[in-house]
Amino acid sequence: MPTTLFWFSLLAAYLSGSIPFAFLLGKAKGVDIRKEGSGNVGATNLGRICGKKWGIVGFVLDTLKGSLPVLVAGFFRKDFASADAAPWLLALLWVAVGICAVLGHVLPVWLGFKGGKGVATSLGVLLGFWPVLTLPGLVAGLIWVVLCYATGFVSLASVLAAASVPPLAYVAAICFKEDRLVFGGFALALALLVAAKHRANIARLKAGTEPKAKWTGKA
Repeated sequence: MPTTLFWFSLLAAYLSGSIPFAFLLGKAKGVDIRKEGSGNVGATNLGRICGKKWGIVGFVLDTLKGSLPVLVAGFFRKDFASADAAPWLLALLWVAVGICAVLGHVLPVWLGFKGGKGVATSLGVLLGFWPVLTLPGLVAGLIWVVLCYATGFVSLASVLAAASVPPLAYVAAICFKEDRLVFGGFALALALLVAAKHRANIARLKAGTEPKAKWTGKA
């Protein structure tokens, strides 16, 4: 049975993920980013409205709010259930913490459950699963940067970077002797969530109307 520590970790992860850093930074600049640009409460829209520097700050903060609760939970995951709990169960409970962090960003209670698309926070969550998903997260982050500057489309880079994670996570889980179905399945769920949150962007990409980010130099 899950312990009180586990339930507390879920709540803490959700509250951490729900901190709307991009919205708060926009407010600090006198702008409500929900009413400007794409209206998305994320680092990309913040950068579009307030400039590249602010977008980077928002991205870093959104990444940290995903990685820190997962990283801390990793040190205590053996206490998430009874002493005789199966390794796959402990892995699943740890993954649940990461899910709550992402849901906090996508469905923040402070903004009426209308949040961002979860790219930066998902990256942070992956990095927090030390060491099993840290390397896949770093590779996905590198893919995202390369594709952003190569194409100018942040949405395309986000979807393709997320798609690279499931196979990498599956292999990494085998290498680190973790449950490959739990971590591979979790990575697949994140990739599908990112794709679902970018449905409108994908439609605009197909129609040739998706704007390029100015900071990539391709706009």
